[in-house]
Amino acid sequence: MLYRENGQFRTTYRADQQIFPILQDRYFIFAVLLFAFLAVPNLASGYMFRAILIPFLIVSLAALGVNILVGYCGQISLGSGAFMAVGAYGAYNFFVRVPGMPLVVALILGGVCAMAFGILFGLPSLRVKGLYLAVATLAAQFFSDWMFLRIKWFTNDSASGSVSVSGLQVMGMPIESPASKYLLCLTILVVMALLAKNLVRSAIGREWMAIRDMDVAAAVIGIRPMYAKLSAFAVSSFIIGVAGALWGFVYLGAWEPAAFSLEMSFRLLFMVIIGGLGSIMGSFFGAAFIVLLPIALNQLLPVLAGWVGLSISTAGISHAELMIFGALIVWFLIVEPHGLARLWSTGKQKLRLWPFPH
Repeated sequence: MLYRENGQFRTTYRADQQIFPILQDRYFIFAVLLFAFLAVPNLASGYMFRAILIPFLIVSLAALGVNILVGYCGQISLGSGAFMAVGAYGAYNFFVRVPGMPLVVALILGGVCAMAFGILFGLPSLRVKGLYLAVATLAAQFFSDWMFLRIKWFTNDSASGSVSVSGLQVMGMPIESPASKYLLCLTILVVMALLAKNLVRSAIGREWMAIRDMDVAAAVIGIRPMYAKLSAFAVSSFIIGVAGALWGFVYLGAWEPAAFSLEMSFRLLFMVIIGGLGSIMGSFFGAAFIVLLPIALNQLLPVLAGWVGLSISTAGISHAELMIFGALIVWFLIVEPHGLARLWSTGKQKLRLWPFPH
């Protein structure tokens, strides 16, 4: 009853094209943002910032970039970890080598470096698709590992490829406390998500979805596959590169190429699949599932074992966590292959018609 649309009339095209056309959605999003910006910094502990909130925001941003490429344009990519690494090392070089470089500008330039890298490894998408494209993008992962380990200039002559940053600040305000790091990541995520939401609703977004659904038919009606695919790689790589720069600068502080391994690429792909392909909201759901579920299992398993009179070691908890996590992923993909976003949209649709049957 609280989600009914009775009495909500839209008399202009602009009103009909709003991102959140239903009034309740606008109130809900406004309340969530208000809580995230004002309440969370005053309520959350340092552990929650470092272990949960900051990683969740950054991987949500990375999953958003992956979803644009995989979910909206239908181009399978296993090079997301490499794009994050290029963004992190690109931002690091701009930040260290250019005196007085602002942090936000360095993050954006890191995203631009990742965008160029993504376009380069997106060129095979003009000829191959499916698993062949996945293998082609996988080459980006191995190339980035070799590049940042062997070419010392990228790592400021570090023998191991390990680099570190300090003294972060934005407009004179230091970014040292967990709350300030959280607010920086949250602000960038909100801006990027808003831009991505508008982008997928625009002409280029419709071209991406046409290429995803049937590229031959899209080419017949005048859509240029080269422009659509490479623009998807460019936008996706830029967002992932900014996320990689945040991961290195804000979350890790000091990192090496192993921080952006192939495992990171698979995790981001799993986030998109579980959250929902072709859904901005699904990127957040998938990131929450991947980030929060292992932490919840790590806390709940000893309690459950104690209830049944068993003792479980730390290694046993780790193994059980991996097995349960994998089983839940497989079960969820079988039960709801369209992801958590489909469950969310189904629930909203039922609320719009409640209490009438649907």
